[in-house]
Amino acid sequence: MALPRQRMTPDEYLALERGSDSRHEYFNGETYAMSGASRRHSLIATSISASLFQQTQERPCEVHGSDMRVKVSATGLYTYPDVTIVCGTPELEDSHLDTLLNPTVLIEVLSPSTEAYDRGKKFEHYQRIASLQEYLLVAQDEPRIEQFIRQPQGWAYREAAGLDAEIALPTIGCTLSLKEVYQKVSFDMDSAGSLREG
Repeated sequence: MALPRQRMTPDEYLALERGSDSRHEYFNGETYAMSGASRRHSLIATSISASLFQQTQERPCEVHGSDMRVKVSATGLYTYPDVTIVCGTPELEDSHLDTLLNPTVLIEVLSPSTEAYDRGKKFEHYQRIASLQEYLLVAQDEPRIEQFIRQPQGWAYREAAGLDAEIALPTIGCTLSLKEVYQKVSFDMDSAGSLREG
């Protein structure tokens, strides 16, 4: 996350954001510039969106990329998940129709600069969205997807790893094949045995 900019009200933030060429997250009066995505990040997010879009064609669900702003009404966070799925009637904050309030599934592609936030404070915010049923964290440096599914007693955890794996999204009746998610991404090992982009 970048250093915070000047303090402002939510209305001031939205007015600024709607006229800006760049995107900013907003919380507690402060805005945070969002960094651009890497090639690998973009490929993974696009593959996920394309797969889920195809699978939900006959269902009352919408799949949105990172241009759809989501507001966590309970905490006041405005943010841009990498992939957002909403099923049923979308609830939008105002007549601009650009801020979603009731996502069903949220997906973040992990980056070194945002991973701790996506796993920690951001997930704490997301858990306050009553409509949210699933949260997925997608690795860039290896074929691996972690999944949190809302349960009456908390959040159940599952993961899928390896290009032969699949992970079901029961809330929306979809399945992600890791081979498809990572189909344009190659993983090579460096001399230390770590994965590097090919």
